[in-house]
Amino acid sequence: MIWPRRLLDSPPKPCIPEDYLLRTFRPADIEQWAALMTRVGFKDWNAQFASEMATKVLPDGIFFVEHRLSGKIAATALALPKPTQLHPDGGELGWVACDPQHAGKGLGMAASAAAIGRFIAAGFREIYLMTDDWRLPAIKTYLKMGFEPLFYAPDMKARWQDIFTKLGRKT
Repeated sequence: MIWPRRLLDSPPKPCIPEDYLLRTFRPADIEQWAALMTRVGFKDWNAQFASEMATKVLPDGIFFVEHRLSGKIAATALALPKPTQLHPDGGELGWVACDPQHAGKGLGMAASAAAIGRFIAAGFREIYLMTDDWRLPAIKTYLKMGFEPLFYAPDMKARWQDIFTKLGRKT
């Protein structure tokens, strides 16, 4: 999916419920971050992988939504400079996750909005994300934020038609 250039001047604003705060990464977050990512199904996440990932993002490019009462990380997203053949000057909105215990509050969207804002502040004009077709709640969130499908392969139109059908949306 791609962030449309027409929206570069109007990035989404993070909307944080009162019981949460939006903040950036601190080295002490590694274990808790890795545990969250494992809990939501990213199997290869551990403290070492999280530490490596922390070195690849833009400065202040890892965002957490923290539950104020417990101090636990409830959601995350990161701004990863990641040029590809499709996006030679691209930045990837990556590793978006929300703890299922905190789902339905827009926390993943808030962390994602912060990462998009970070990309724009850093001068990125190609912002993209990658996701799986079965991650329908995430795709619904990305569409709501303004991301658009990117038809880069011959099967993409049919895949997106299937996704839109499952989401009850028109193409």
